[in-house]
Amino acid sequence: MQFYSIAEVAEMSNQSQKTIRRHIAAGKLKADKVGSRYRITKEAYEKWLISDLDPEKDNIFNETIIDEQNDEVNWIDISDKWVFDGWSNKEYRNGYNFIDLFAGAGGLSCGLTMAGFTPVGSVEIMPEAVSTYKYNFVEKKGFEENVETRDIREESVKEQLYLSIKDKHIHLIVGGFPCQGFSMAGHRVVTDPRNSLYLEMLEIVKKVQPDFVVMENVEGLRSMLDGKVEAKIISDYKEAGYDINVTVLNSADYGVPQIRKRVIFIGNRHSLTNYHPKALFSSDNYVTLGEGIKRFMSIPENKQINHIFTRHSDKMIEQIKALPEGQSLYGNYSDAWKKSPWDKPSCTVKENHGGVNIHPKLPRVLTPRELAALQSFPDDFIFQGTKKWQLVQIGNAVPCLLGKAIGVAVMKSLKNLDDDKQGE
Repeated sequence: MQFYSIAEVAEMSNQSQKTIRRHIAAGKLKADKVGSRYRITKEAYEKWLISDLDPEKDNIFNETIIDEQNDEVNWIDISDKWVFDGWSNKEYRNGYNFIDLFAGAGGLSCGLTMAGFTPVGSVEIMPEAVSTYKYNFVEKKGFEENVETRDIREESVKEQLYLSIKDKHIHLIVGGFPCQGFSMAGHRVVTDPRNSLYLEMLEIVKKVQPDFVVMENVEGLRSMLDGKVEAKIISDYKEAGYDINVTVLNSADYGVPQIRKRVIFIGNRHSLTNYHPKALFSSDNYVTLGEGIKRFMSIPENKQINHIFTRHSDKMIEQIKALPEGQSLYGNYSDAWKKSPWDKPSCTVKENHGGVNIHPKLPRVLTPRELAALQSFPDDFIFQGTKKWQLVQIGNAVPCLLGKAIGVAVMKSLKNLDDDKQGE
């Protein structure tokens, strides 16, 4: 029988461990306690995901037929384009436009901009994230884009988006759609298709008809409902004219000083090859946490750059000093209050207000600026809002260098499309 830990369930469902423990305490998620640790069976986990299903409605995934998971991956070398950085040099543009749905603070957008793409539209509902996106992409970098707080479920928002890009060819639409439609909205599979946020993205894709589409999500999505969720997404996009390839990418493979795995769907409507980027690094030469944050070691607190210290009690400082690298301050919390080793990539940066990553060398938790560095954000990318909301934005973001790697791979496919058109 397969068992999951609280940390594993939290990772698969993109929830904090605190939320998982609350659901166990409320009896919503069945778990057996062995010593001081909880064990959750695969059956209990799946039952939890669908526990709030309305029996009077049809589950949109019930009729999904799975031939087999689509594990055909077309890897492409991106090293020849890796040196170019369209974030630091705005003159480096590859001629391709993109729209970012569920944009957050702009981690994926920043990575695509690094790869030379031009942002021409975005949709995001969190006001603090919108402020961050607007400050960095419009006010600082000067991209021409209407950035406002918008709910993708509203038809008026979609119409505003279509109007804003009516004279532009859209080469790529990307979206890290939240899992509300699958596991986060009350921890259930939402039975009403209008509530599945990936369908909102699909509606926009059908209307705009971009050449390529990229979807990003938690690794656990692949196993949700024994693969029916993934199969449904692929099937729906195929019906819309897009052939999809999907695999899991590890951010550390692309120079991110953090182990962070994400499932990446890439599709196109031109019968082209969907490329995923070959790894640039391996476990032998991963960028380490220390390499990612050492430049901040001697920098005093500076709120202007999000380098904001947390005030700890004398007792907490002593506990942090005594904690060995690789261990958590609270043993049952795995990646919570963890001191990741200096000479290895960090554990996954999460959104639960920054109380999870302890500095390996200094007696404090990491600052928002340091956590942003572990997400491979450029140092000139400034987050708006209070410290709490800065941490939420950083934890929710797609690492920028992962976004860049995906962007370079898609760009190579788009170049092939251009060559085919010129050859006609």
